[in-house]
Amino acid sequence: MDFLVNLDVDDLERAVDFYSAVFGLRVGRRLGSFAVELLGGPAPIYLLLKEAGTPVSPTENTQLRSYERHWTPLHLDFVVEDIDATLRNAIAHGARLEQPATSHAWGRLALLADPFGHGLCLIQFLGRGYDELG
Repeated sequence: MDFLVNLDVDDLERAVDFYSAVFGLRVGRRLGSFAVELLGGPAPIYLLLKEAGTPVSPTENTQLRSYERHWTPLHLDFVVEDIDATLRNAIAHGARLEQPATSHAWGRLALLADPFGHGLCLIQFLGRGYDELG
């Protein structure tokens, strides 16, 4: 089984710049003027152009898209080699720091929001990573 990651954004070029510059992803293909496929991670990320203020689904028209910071029970974790360098780069490209890097038995973790309000984490594994917990 494969899976795809889809992120709604209100500015495709800004999103391509952010995810390419911070995580080294590259454009695989452009799907018309409404989507860009980013490659270079374990699953493709599709950036989908969705205007702010539009309904979140065809059947849900009371909730509208907003690219302010929003909560969702789903977020992306990016495993990186150098959390400090990636954190600086992410902030320089518009991410908002929500929790500085903290140290744990398994590694280091920082919490951010991308420029489109999506929460994400940076993880730098140390030692045996999560196996340090077992």
